[in-house]
Amino acid sequence: MKGVAPREVRAQISGMTFRSFMDQALEEAQKAADRGEVPVGAVVVSPQGAVVAAAGNRTRELLDPTAHAEVLAIRAACRTLGSERLSGHDLYVTLEPCPMCAAVISFARIGRLYYGASDPKSGGVAQGPRVFSHAQCHHAPEVYDGIAAEPAEALLRAFFARLR
Repeated sequence: MKGVAPREVRAQISGMTFRSFMDQALEEAQKAADRGEVPVGAVVVSPQGAVVAAAGNRTRELLDPTAHAEVLAIRAACRTLGSERLSGHDLYVTLEPCPMCAAVISFARIGRLYYGASDPKSGGVAQGPRVFSHAQCHHAPEVYDGIAAEPAEALLRAFFARLR
């Protein structure tokens, strides 16, 4: 990520300028794939638009089933900010979060979730248990799906094709 200027994606949404950080999440996903991990990347962005933390999957490397990109990025952001809450922060992730990650996103009070590829098998946001729509969910972020879905899906397809 150092020395690389990610391509900015800007669009007018209700008079506001939107800048996507999905390119940085895709870079983290590629790094994960290069390490032999499922290529998922995540980036936490402050309300001021600064990247607070970024991570890719490390479940195999760390021998930790909870070392998903989202969890690692949220943990790092919380440590950086000295708080267990990330109110007003955005999370960009290349794949629809699983139920575990969706719960962590809720607990961290992430303001907006942007994700790329849908995950019909293991997703927990729009697929499967739909964590944010449960009555027991204390906080549900705004959710925007399909952001850079094609390159995220291509990374995943290529990774799993190599395994077969």
